[in-house]
Amino acid sequence: MRDHFQLMADYNRWMNGNLHRAAAALPADALDAPRGAFFGSILGTLNHLVVADTVWLKRFGGEGRDAHWTALQAVAGMPMPPALDARPCADLAQWWDTRRQLDAVIVEWIGQLADADLDQVLQYRNMRGDVQRRRLSHLLLHLFNHQAHHRGQTTTLFSQCGVDVGVTDLLVRLPAIE
Repeated sequence: MRDHFQLMADYNRWMNGNLHRAAAALPADALDAPRGAFFGSILGTLNHLVVADTVWLKRFGGEGRDAHWTALQAVAGMPMPPALDARPCADLAQWWDTRRQLDAVIVEWIGQLADADLDQVLQYRNMRGDVQRRRLSHLLLHLFNHQAHHRGQTTTLFSQCGVDVGVTDLLVRLPAIE
């Protein structure tokens, strides 16, 4: 199963690069214009993905686990976002710097996981402070599914602006078997 998560981490980084290229084709005011999306604008939605990934990576590295998974130490000093609609990145350049850092952590951390790690039950607190316990493999499914969900919303917003993000299918990242 670990190889599936490595594939998803690679796909995640690749797709975020595609979103950055699409965003760079628009002026800053178009990125922040209200578009009726759940997080308001393109930049608002991109910020939500940064927020959610930061929250999850900090949870994954919590309670001393970052000593075992050294890649997660890179997010230990980041502040915990106060809300899911927080805007830690004021502009595209800041978003891209943060996004590349988070994607590098995700790829490196997934590469550090052992098969046995995926069965671990992690305890963490949700945004309301309630204690939760879930299997790591299930949380990783959520992490990658959540990213795909909001990237899909973002590609629609780009399309409405006349910007083609290009191919978004995971299929293009799957290794061919000969």
